[in-house]
Amino acid sequence: MASLACIDLQNSDVKTTAELLRKACLDSGFFYIVNHGIHRDFMHEVFEQSRKFFSLPVEEKAKSLRNENHRGYTPYLDETLDPANQSKGDCKEGYYIGPEAPKDAARASNCFYGANVWPSEDLLPGWRETMERYRAEATMVGYKLAGLIALSLNLEKDFFRKPGRMDHPIAVLRLLHYSGELSVPENGTFGCGAHSDWGLLTLLACDGTPGLQICQDKHARPQIWEDVPCIEGAFVVNLGDMLERWSNNLFKSTLHRVMTVGKERYSIALFMDPNFECLVECLETCISEDNPPRFPPITSGEYLLSRYQETHSQAPAALLNV
Repeated sequence: MASLACIDLQNSDVKTTAELLRKACLDSGFFYIVNHGIHRDFMHEVFEQSRKFFSLPVEEKAKSLRNENHRGYTPYLDETLDPANQSKGDCKEGYYIGPEAPKDAARASNCFYGANVWPSEDLLPGWRETMERYRAEATMVGYKLAGLIALSLNLEKDFFRKPGRMDHPIAVLRLLHYSGELSVPENGTFGCGAHSDWGLLTLLACDGTPGLQICQDKHARPQIWEDVPCIEGAFVVNLGDMLERWSNNLFKSTLHRVMTVGKERYSIALFMDPNFECLVECLETCISEDNPPRFPPITSGEYLLSRYQETHSQAPAALLNV
């Protein structure tokens, strides 16, 4: 079992909370947060609505197939996150819900802002309203956490929320359903292949089914994998590659995977990423003579697009045979 810190977002001692968070970000890049403000009853409703969609016949789910804005349904095996070790795609299906297009033309022109795909209201009444509300509430939790991360990096609390950085974040909700297939690493079969997330941070809600694992030292041979248990009412948070770049390798973006255990598993992730046009370059508080900048500047959008194209099938309809 991984031993992870638990951060209380309602702790009035902000300085101590930021110090605890910094240690967690230095140690593993994975931690729990509690008292985040999203009611448990509502969380249960979100999971129930997610199950309702994934329980639909495949031809119904195909009507919500992901579009050019990377929104909507992603079929079983559509994503391959660790191609070097996988014999087939991830044994999961998903559903992307992101920010609608802003009014300004510059942002509206790129693929990470745009119209979402929604299942029929007649088929799943209240589904859209539930997911829009949850994405909004989870985004506010992400903002609060980003403020603490800024403090832990010796920056102003509102550093990430300033115009041009995360005032129009690419905050993408992804519903996930893992099959009951048992993961067999020797055969290259995984619920979700080993990877690190791409953006700033991820908030993950789990249904209690085990399977999430982390590898705290990706260079170790053999790699050592530790289980991350679910805690009722808590989010599992992990840092993304973009924050690792921003912090000049100070904070860790850690490898993780899902090993399915022979039963279905549901989880809900909120990927909290900067504005599409945000320039990500090494922070001054993370640079010294002994630690010069390790990464060239890159925009958030460029980085996210390159990673997405590496891992997703370009022909989801073929996977569905529709």
